[in-house]
Amino acid sequence: MKTILTNARLIDPEAGTDSLGWLLIEGETIAATGADTPPAADHVIDCGGKCLAPGIVDIGVKVCEPGERHKESFKSAGLAAAAGGVTTLVTRPDTAPAIDTPETLEFVTRRAREAAPVRIKPMAALTKGREGAEMVELGFLMDAGAVAFTDCARVVENTKVLSRAMTYARSLGALVIGHPQEPGLSKGAAATSGKFASLKGLPAVSAMAERMALDRDLALVEMTGVKYHADQITTARALPALERAKANGLDVTAGISIHHLTLNELDVGDYRTFFKLTPPLRSEDDRLALVQAVAEGLIDVICSMHDPQDEESKRLPFEEAAAGAVGLETLLPAAMRLYHAGALDLPTLFRALSLNPSRRLGLATGRLATGAPADLVLFDPDTPFVLDRTKLRSKSKNTPFDEARLQGRVLRTYVAGQEVFAHA
Repeated sequence: MKTILTNARLIDPEAGTDSLGWLLIEGETIAATGADTPPAADHVIDCGGKCLAPGIVDIGVKVCEPGERHKESFKSAGLAAAAGGVTTLVTRPDTAPAIDTPETLEFVTRRAREAAPVRIKPMAALTKGREGAEMVELGFLMDAGAVAFTDCARVVENTKVLSRAMTYARSLGALVIGHPQEPGLSKGAAATSGKFASLKGLPAVSAMAERMALDRDLALVEMTGVKYHADQITTARALPALERAKANGLDVTAGISIHHLTLNELDVGDYRTFFKLTPPLRSEDDRLALVQAVAEGLIDVICSMHDPQDEESKRLPFEEAAAGAVGLETLLPAAMRLYHAGALDLPTLFRALSLNPSRRLGLATGRLATGAPADLVLFDPDTPFVLDRTKLRSKSKNTPFDEARLQGRVLRTYVAGQEVFAHA
């Protein structure tokens, strides 16, 4: 079966181009692209000048199986991802129990294969039970399919344990993902230190907590030679350390959530707990600095940091409420805020959304090149709408974009050449 998508704006993050043309899908892969007369095909789709880009590869998605399936399942997360143009979910191991054994990982892989219409690439815990005391069997977990190792927001405080785990990961060529937040300073914090947090009476943490933790992790990376990815860099104070590490040749990359790129600390003004995140939202100066870092390529990856929380976890006083927000369906329209503001063009956005995360994990996705997997998203960057959280496909509805005016709607999503979502 050959499918051709014609009259499309081809967003190619690898070539850095945004041009009108066509794309041919044959089987599970991209067979050809061009700007001339399109070839014959079994199925022709006129894209009407809308944007066609590689499907989003989202690092750090929490799917609450096993343990909290009422918050999110592989089925609901997969449907939300498809509707959001996310074709690969890189899932977190902070489940109940943690994904720290090959058996648990195999259960997750099997459930994902049965239930989700998109690709699932699972990460595994770095230490047993994410308790920071003893490293997991990294080799066996890699054999079972783990693409990276992380304890997520539960930072490994014992430096000797972390250095041993990094050394062993280096010997296996494994990727370690860190969460740069100094745990002592960050404990109990609900906001970023400053005049605003003081006026609101919220327990806060200095932006230096991120810088301090990143400095420690980068020193260990220099010592061990491990491949390292910082899950979120959210403050301007952390950027010089990241820049030095890259300039010194360390194998280091960094990500940021779309929430930290499009929202700031003032958004928590009326104590809406949907805006409580980990790390907390930062100042507008930080936000602008991070947008610039993405544009320059210093920050490599934009992700949703999809973290489902039920109503009971969020309907609490701000400092007591659970942190986290869902983001699979809002990642692309929220990213369009940066495009429409003129901060990032579409090839640069999809470099961070698709190409760079694919490269970091050694995946073939994220490209429009001939022979690449036909994981694609067709979207209209200009369609305006008001988000209704009750209509999200995720089981949990904790989005900070509820009732927000957004632009950008996903029209079709393809995984391995198969259409997994079409906007009605």
